[in-house]
Amino acid sequence: METQQVAGIITPGLAGRSRFVQRLRRRYAQELGLLPAGVPTRAGMEATYEGLRGRGHDTGAALRVLRQLVLERLVTLDCEQGAPLADVTQTVTALAEIALDRACEEAFGQLNAVHGMPVAAGGGRARLWVVGMGKLGARELNVSSDIDLIYLYEEDGETAGDAAGRASISNHEYFARCVKRIHALVADVTEHGFVFRIDLALRPHGNSGPPAVPLGALEDYLQVQGREWERFAWLKSRVVAPRAAVADGSARALRGVVLPFVFRRYLDYGVFESLRSLHRQIREHASRRSAGRPERANDVKLSRGGIREIEFIVQLLQVVRGGQFPELRTRPTLDALPRLAAAGLMPAETAQALAQAYVFLRRVEHRIQYLDDQQTHVLPTDCSDDPCADAADMPEGGGAGCDLAWIARTMGFDQCRDFLSALDAHRELVAQEFDTLLGPSDDCKGCRVATGSEGSFGAGADIDLDAIALQLPPQLALRVAAWREHPRVLALRDDARSRLARLVARTAQWLMEGRVTEEAALRMADWIEPLLRRESYLALLVERPAVHERLLRVLGAAKWPARYLLKHPGVIDELAGDRLLEERFEPEVFEQELEQRRVALARTGQDDEEALLDLLRRAHHGEVFRTLARDTEGCLTVEQVADDLSALADAVLRVTARWCWARLRHRHREVPRFAVIAYGKLGGKELGYGSDLDIVFVYDDEDENAPEVYAGFARKLINWLTTKTGEGELYEIDTALRPNGNSGLLVTRIGAYADYQQNRGSNTAWTWEHQAMTRARFVMGEAALAARFDAVREAVITADRDEAALRAEIVGMRKRVAQARPVPEGLFDVKHSAGGMVDAEFAVQFLVLAQARRYPELVPNVGNIALLQRAEAAGLLPEGVGRDAADAYRNLRRAQHEARLNERPTQVPQVQLATDQAAVLALWQAVFDVPAGSATHTIA
Repeated sequence: METQQVAGIITPGLAGRSRFVQRLRRRYAQELGLLPAGVPTRAGMEATYEGLRGRGHDTGAALRVLRQLVLERLVTLDCEQGAPLADVTQTVTALAEIALDRACEEAFGQLNAVHGMPVAAGGGRARLWVVGMGKLGARELNVSSDIDLIYLYEEDGETAGDAAGRASISNHEYFARCVKRIHALVADVTEHGFVFRIDLALRPHGNSGPPAVPLGALEDYLQVQGREWERFAWLKSRVVAPRAAVADGSARALRGVVLPFVFRRYLDYGVFESLRSLHRQIREHASRRSAGRPERANDVKLSRGGIREIEFIVQLLQVVRGGQFPELRTRPTLDALPRLAAAGLMPAETAQALAQAYVFLRRVEHRIQYLDDQQTHVLPTDCSDDPCADAADMPEGGGAGCDLAWIARTMGFDQCRDFLSALDAHRELVAQEFDTLLGPSDDCKGCRVATGSEGSFGAGADIDLDAIALQLPPQLALRVAAWREHPRVLALRDDARSRLARLVARTAQWLMEGRVTEEAALRMADWIEPLLRRESYLALLVERPAVHERLLRVLGAAKWPARYLLKHPGVIDELAGDRLLEERFEPEVFEQELEQRRVALARTGQDDEEALLDLLRRAHHGEVFRTLARDTEGCLTVEQVADDLSALADAVLRVTARWCWARLRHRHREVPRFAVIAYGKLGGKELGYGSDLDIVFVYDDEDENAPEVYAGFARKLINWLTTKTGEGELYEIDTALRPNGNSGLLVTRIGAYADYQQNRGSNTAWTWEHQAMTRARFVMGEAALAARFDAVREAVITADRDEAALRAEIVGMRKRVAQARPVPEGLFDVKHSAGGMVDAEFAVQFLVLAQARRYPELVPNVGNIALLQRAEAAGLLPEGVGRDAADAYRNLRRAQHEARLNERPTQVPQVQLATDQAAVLALWQAVFDVPAGSATHTIA
């Protein structure tokens, strides 16, 4: 996503006006030719290092001279040829890796000769891992950067000793001495300077901790004492040396320790305040440094709108979301930005603008350091009016007034003012985005009242829930007042209690303004009370007022969302999307995102079955809740809700089947010749919240092991769909509609399925199974099986039937269903009463089975409403009967849907839906020629 900023023509020879480059060219004129032409590569740098060793330089000297040659080349490429930022940062990173690898080799050789190798419990060599943090870990090193390192070793023990078995020391002492030798080879200043400055302050316990730490001790430290800011530090961690430890895969042992520390299982908005505090400390430190030195206020890294704020924006979103969205787990800033945009965490144009600002600021930072090879980020402030300021013929050595002009020219600007204008624009954009994300969370009038002061709640404020309760309606006031003595509230940390009070105060303010209802607030209190131990949800709602308000609207609209949220609280973050209410479920995007997450888990070796089960459940729950939010806000019709929930189930089946087959032990081919057929509500695309899935499995494979393989596959698929994990469950699965029901085979060969459905042979389908076939559809599997199934379904539906016998069978079956579902007198059950949804469905099924042979427009599975309209258009129903019944069926579905959302019975006073009932009864009489008051179909 790198964007090159070039506002003018870069003039050849500008690199020579760097004081640092001038010194290098004088000192190393004889060595400069050793480095191959072009952008330095790892192979080219290693060859140059060997050439320097051949000229008599020892390891330390050769590495230092190599560094000088590489930097001279980079200044030239960057300032005169406009080299991409990645060419510079990746070259410097590779140089650091080479230096550390060579230093490790030499240190190991020296210590092994005296003390023998460090021995692990298994008898092999105990390994050392040099972990690069920050920009080294992310392969983003700047040209005068120090390198943040943490030294880890495999385990404690002792070395093997010398050839005679003497001089053995502990592994701890061995690796501590290694660290000293590596530091001397890389960081000590000699006549050739240094290779890299080394900073070990990020190690466990900081500068007071041991120089090298066993992996087990690191794990204990992170679990018990790891602080929030250390999660951001470890986000970019990577084993950078020795190279052999990276190549043999042993460095992967670090992943299992670091990833759970950095990325939490649940959305983690609690880090917002930690990062605010860290940023505040950095800004205060920068302010102290610039006190009396105003030029230091213009720091392109640490000042407002600087590089650090871009990094904070990116890292915060990664840490908050990376536990649930593994595709966000990447180290480089420029790689993370488009991923954040793709995940919907920032607009694509914002990500692009931040990427452009990052590249611009990093290139400016490099030029500041090119001047004198100093680790500084402060921009020169003077721009002289003499010709050296704005001309290409600036004198060598320049001067304070020329430095800014030189930076401007190497950035492609003819005038300082144009450069500064572009710089200010980038920094202002960064500052605005930073303040939007990490600025102080919103104040509210209720907060001020509750504290009894003009200030708003902050961490550690004296929170008075009783004072807040005075602003609330009576019922809610009682709930909040009771929290003062509630064990969960008393167990909260001060900052979490502060967040709870802010949340209640903001809710009180919105209640007074009429933005939310008391019922919504009471439901939120019911919802949040059991979740108080998960402080991240309090943090999310405090940090995201829009999420808080939208949550209250969803809770106020119906009861069932509160129950769903209690089971799956993490889904509330789905409310943060600005376009949530404008969008619809997109199966292709859903499947693509899940696949990206699976690949991201695979990269770190975390794609075990448990992780994938949780991944599927989180994605499914999030989509269900998005649909629920759109539904309760009135953005979707009942039909659209059912369409989206059905499409979601289809997508989950497709993804789960792919992942299950890939992990099936005895699979005999890459792509299964297998299919899933949907029946019932899924087949008719009328799925509701919490509906189970009626599905049947078929296959077409002549392999002798196919029956056993596909039976195992189907069992695995059902297990993946129904198993309850820490993230909940996906669906209940019902396979009773397969041939011979629960006594039949779980998976049926497509030929046998066709014979059964088409009444060929002695074992054939019942009429009720053919009724079910009218709503069946192919969901996923081999394309050839889709055509085979569609042919079977059409043959069943269009078969020549005795219409009178069919009518009698269906009426008899409807009577038996009614007897099994009695309804109290005076009530109307929207589904089971005479004139209810079942009547409409049975009527449609009869019309399809009896008439599809002559009216092919009834063959497609387009849903009951559309089929009623088609039947009337075909003249199979009196004018208006089909239309009215379709409208009634829609109304009955809506009534059923609303009753379930509000957890109310679906039996209502008979007069409430009398018009719709009458329309369905008219349909029944028209289709079956049975009057409404007959013995076979009485109004219940």
